[in-house]
Amino acid sequence: MQKQIKSALISVFYKDNLETIVKKLGEQGVTIYSTGGTQKFIEEQGVKCVAVEDVTAYPSILGGRVKTLHPKVFGGILARRENPQDLEQLKQYEIPEIDLVIVDLYPFEETVKNTSEEQAIIEKIDIGGVSLIRAAGKNFKDVVIVASKDQYADLEKVLTENNGATSIQDRRNFASKAFEVCANYDVAISQYFLNNEPGDYFQVSVREGQVNRYGENPHQRGVYYGNLDETFNKLHGKELSFNNIVDVDAACQLIQEFTETTFAVIKHTNVCGIASRPTIKEAWDAALAGDKESAFGGVLVTNKQIDKQTAESISEIFFEILIAPGFDADALTVLQAKKNRILLEQKQPVKAKYTYKNVLNGVLLQDADNGNYKEWNDVGARAANAAERADLEFANIVCKHLKSNAIALVRDKQLVGKGCGQTSRIDALRHAIEKSKQFNFDLKGAVMASDAFFPFNDCVSIAHEAGITAVIQPGGSVRDNDSIEFTKQNNMVMVMTGMRHFRH
Repeated sequence: MQKQIKSALISVFYKDNLETIVKKLGEQGVTIYSTGGTQKFIEEQGVKCVAVEDVTAYPSILGGRVKTLHPKVFGGILARRENPQDLEQLKQYEIPEIDLVIVDLYPFEETVKNTSEEQAIIEKIDIGGVSLIRAAGKNFKDVVIVASKDQYADLEKVLTENNGATSIQDRRNFASKAFEVCANYDVAISQYFLNNEPGDYFQVSVREGQVNRYGENPHQRGVYYGNLDETFNKLHGKELSFNNIVDVDAACQLIQEFTETTFAVIKHTNVCGIASRPTIKEAWDAALAGDKESAFGGVLVTNKQIDKQTAESISEIFFEILIAPGFDADALTVLQAKKNRILLEQKQPVKAKYTYKNVLNGVLLQDADNGNYKEWNDVGARAANAAERADLEFANIVCKHLKSNAIALVRDKQLVGKGCGQTSRIDALRHAIEKSKQFNFDLKGAVMASDAFFPFNDCVSIAHEAGITAVIQPGGSVRDNDSIEFTKQNNMVMVMTGMRHFRH
C-alpha cells in the first residue's frame, strides 16, 4: 500500500548532500521537525522547520545527551496507523504522526581510529539516534527510516519519482538497511569495550561489501567485505576476483615476513617460488627459477620497488597480479602494456590478530600464526653455521606459508623444492625432492624445513640421502630421538623450534 510522507523528523551528524532532500520535502509540503544544528541547517536552506523542543516542551539537556528521547517523539513514530487505540492516544496527548525519520549516528568508529581519549570516545556512543532508528524500523509498515547518508540517493529517488509516496517494499528495504547500520554500530562499541578480544559472542562487522563476479567457482556467489583501498593503490588491470583476493592475502602475509630484498610467486595460496637477493632483478630471477612451470598465471609479490629491468623480465611470463610497495614510472609503462594485468601498490602491511572460519554450523576462531619459533635448540650433530642458519630461518618462514603437510627445501635463500598439501610428511618430502630435480637444483648443502614434527626418522634419512645437511622442525614427537640420533650419526644439523605451523 502506498503511503504519502506528510511529516519528517530530521536529526543528523553529517549534513552532506542533505540540502536537495530538505528542499524537496519543503516543496512537497512536508512538516519537518528537527533539533540543534540540523534545524539551523534546514532553516538556512529557506525551508520551514518545527523545533522538537516546541513539540515536547522540553529543551535539549545534559549537554545534548537528551534531545529526542520523549514520548511525543517516539509516540509519533511508533503509533500503528491502523490501530484506533494508538490513534486515539496520539490525539489525546497531542502527538504528531511522523512518517519519515532521517537520522544518522555519531561517528564512533572514526573517533576510535583518531583518538585514544576515552571520554571523547564515550561521548560518541549515540543513544537517541539508535533509538529513533529502531523505533522507525520497527514500525516500517507506516514509517520510512533513512539511517545513513549512503541512502540519501534512494530517498531522493522516491521523493522525485513517486512525489513522496512509498510502498511497503520501499519501507521494508529502508528498514533492513537501518537495522544493518545499528548492528554494525553496536558491534563496534562492543569490540571497543572488549579491547577487540573474543567475548561470549562471535562478533564481526565489516562495511563496504564488494560483489565479486562469482565465488571460488562460477556457480558460487562471492562478496568481499572490506576496504581494499586502505591497503592498496590499484594502478592497473581488471577487478580483483574472489580467488585473486585470497591469493593476494597469502602473498602479503608471506612477503611481510622478510626485510631483505625478496620476491615470491604464489599459486593457490602456496609459495611456488621465493628468493632473497641483493637486487630486485636477482630476487625475481631466483624466485622464478624455483618453479617456472607453476609460476604461470600466478600472483607475484615483492617488498621493494619495481624497476624497468625487472618489469621487462616479469613481462615475459603470464601472471595475474603483481604487488609491490612502488613502481618506477618506466616500469609501469612496461607492465601496463597488457590491459588485464593487476598492479597493486601496497601502502600498509596486512595485519590480523585472529583468524576464523565457519565450520559445523559454527565458527572456529584462533590467534593468527604470527610467530616463527619459540626457541632455537640445536639438537643434532653440530650447531648450524652462519649460512645454514640463514637458510634454515628462511625455510622455516616459507614452510609456515605452505599448506600442510609441508616441506620446504632451501639453498642460498632460494626455495629449490617444496611439497605441500600432502596426506603424509614423507610424501611432501618426496614431492619436494622431485620438484628440485625437475628444475635441476643440486640439493647438496641445502636445508629442509617441516611444518610439524617427524614421527619417524625416515624423512631425515631421505633428506640426508638427497644431500641435505640441516633440518629445522618444531619437535614434539614421542620419537624425536630417532631423528635426533640419525642427524648425530650423519653430521647433520637439526634445530627444534618448539612452534608448529600447521595450515589447513
